[in-house]
Amino acid sequence: MALSITQNPATVALAQSPTAFTVFESDAALRASSSFQYLTELFYWTGSLTESGSSANYTLQKYPNPSGRGIFDVSRVLASTFLDLRAADSSSVKFYAIDTYVQFQSGSIFVTGSHVKSDTFKAVDGYDLFQSQVNQELSETSTYWPAMTDGPQSQSVLDGNYGRISVWNGPETNVSHYVVSASDEPGEDNAVALPATSNNSSGSVVTIPMTPNEPDWPISTSTKQWEIFFITGSNYNGSNKIGASQFFTEECDKKYDNIRVKWKNRFGQFDYFNFNLVSKQNFKTKRSAYQPQIGSWEGTSLSYQDYETSIQQYIIDSTLMLTVNSDYVKEEYNEIFKQLLSSDEIYWVYDEPNNKVRPLAIETSNFNIKTNKVDKLIQYSFSFKQGQGYKLIF
Repeated sequence: MALSITQNPATVALAQSPTAFTVFESDAALRASSSFQYLTELFYWTGSLTESGSSANYTLQKYPNPSGRGIFDVSRVLASTFLDLRAADSSSVKFYAIDTYVQFQSGSIFVTGSHVKSDTFKAVDGYDLFQSQVNQELSETSTYWPAMTDGPQSQSVLDGNYGRISVWNGPETNVSHYVVSASDEPGEDNAVALPATSNNSSGSVVTIPMTPNEPDWPISTSTKQWEIFFITGSNYNGSNKIGASQFFTEECDKKYDNIRVKWKNRFGQFDYFNFNLVSKQNFKTKRSAYQPQIGSWEGTSLSYQDYETSIQQYIIDSTLMLTVNSDYVKEEYNEIFKQLLSSDEIYWVYDEPNNKVRPLAIETSNFNIKTNKVDKLIQYSFSFKQGQGYKLIF
């Protein structure tokens, strides 16, 4: 008998998409037994890379497929372990591994073969897109990796904006520094060391400043345009960049109040957008009522009080709605707006300096994808239901 693992997941997997192990027993006669099965024990944990428990979390069984393999997609199990909101757990990383073996019947007893343990892999609460291959590395499918975002490459911010970019900080990326370069101040740039690469789940994702308002912004000169990218080594030499750059331009405040929205993207981290044209809030109430009995029917005589009513409301609840409009944007924003509509965690950042947010649930269920070639100017409108009503009722 010779059991081997012939397919492994990506080094960093997006747990909502297929996350597959394939195992193969080379002994054809053994595989031909009607009782032959592949068994896989799945372990997942947080903390140190070496803190896996001694007992498996799940045991999976499969008969061999027509090719004689056992294919185990563990994505549904892993995805079910991400219970905390991204706002409460900035890392949201799980380690996982499998221990696989075969089982077959010999006479009246079941026999198990030798165990084969996989390497340890990492999973985050996100999803791949179609056209990506199963188990494909994120460095091959994400333009800005190790930045955990799909961009866009050129973004605008306002003077009062805060915001941070999430970065994968595992040893897989070989990234040691990020660079902030002022496009309008030649020679004004700074390479900043990232924390030491981490094999602990809590340190696998770190954040870096996106705007000059963040307290750890590395450039002292006032700038209105800047570029952010990642490098190997401590100095940029023109050939050691990893991933593509992102460019930011600070714009003047608009006539209308800005609504800054952030949402969990496909990497399980936050993207931001300023909706700085007309926004509207709507306040709706829902009431239920009953007709109480008026009068002192249990007293010594019949009378009533002047405050008694024949219409008594006993449930009064409220819903706050928010409708926002984007300024004219580039076509490349279409991708992150798709992720906004697909997101299960959205916030209105209503007090940026203090990072105060209100949860939102998107009401818009579809939007027409616009292109510069057809529509010339691109503008979008989205509607949200606020996740907190007017009354503080649990």
